[in-house]
Amino acid sequence: MGLDPDLAAFLELVEVGASNGAPPLHELSPMKAREQYDMSTLVLDGAGMEVASVNAISIPCRDGSRITARLYTPMLSEPLEVVSFSALLYFHGGGYCVGSLDSHDSLCRALAALTPCCIVSVGYRLAPEYPFPTAVHDAQDAYQWLLSNGSAYGIDTQRIAVGGDSAGGTLATGLTITARNEGWPQPVLQALLYPCTSAWQDTDSHRRLAKGYLLEAPTLQWMFNNYLRGEKDRKDWRFAPLEASDLTGLAPAFIALAEYDPLLDEGVAYADKLKAAGVPTQLKIYEGMTHDFARLGNIVSEASKVREDIARGLASAFHNGSY
Repeated sequence: MGLDPDLAAFLELVEVGASNGAPPLHELSPMKAREQYDMSTLVLDGAGMEVASVNAISIPCRDGSRITARLYTPMLSEPLEVVSFSALLYFHGGGYCVGSLDSHDSLCRALAALTPCCIVSVGYRLAPEYPFPTAVHDAQDAYQWLLSNGSAYGIDTQRIAVGGDSAGGTLATGLTITARNEGWPQPVLQALLYPCTSAWQDTDSHRRLAKGYLLEAPTLQWMFNNYLRGEKDRKDWRFAPLEASDLTGLAPAFIALAEYDPLLDEGVAYADKLKAAGVPTQLKIYEGMTHDFARLGNIVSEASKVREDIARGLASAFHNGSY
């Protein structure tokens, strides 16, 4: 189908702004780009659904630093003392350079309320100040922390899922590969929103959708060039999971892609590779949508739809032990 009419109108406004001199993210300093990205959230997304509480958590990292996470607890239907929540460990998108706990607050609130489950949204460190593989290590440390400490927060550590959007989806699926390799418990589900999976951005969808569809080629390469230490890192499966030689034994996957996203083809290729490895995988392509549409709650109704679909998949995995 064609581009969603509301999304098309929004993209026209973006183009008008660019024509009037508004600089794209890749022409800004990382600090200014982060500020712009977070500020745009106030226009693009709603305030978020009601949850019982939102609390800051400090997670220790292997290098002695600490990162901040945000724990969303859903509304209670029974007394706290008898509740043991399932949880989604979530990693925000932003190409490893932008994005924050605030930019994805509405999305995390929705998933917490709709599933219902706890969400632990991770404020991993960003590039270029913290290049590859810092974000990967932060994701691994957050997962290990949750497995060891979740019960203190009322979380059932036998019912943990991982998820994320864009670069955050890459971190989430990479966690499942690391967990298998290291003998850690697998999550019950990996929920991946338009993940980055390829070493090179040279597919047909990257060529067709390089400009005018929200995520543009120069911005994507600016992000990756800030994150990666050199070309060798591109072939590392922790950056490009399609480079992994073995995807067997990973958690079941729900993969949500957008029809007008440059990342579409590599997302389909990753879903196919997971299926070929015997990983139960559901792939859904949202027609008429662009990259990052799950955060466009004020623009398109499909933002609510994909949140509901993910919540449904999480609830099934948490309650049945499989997806």
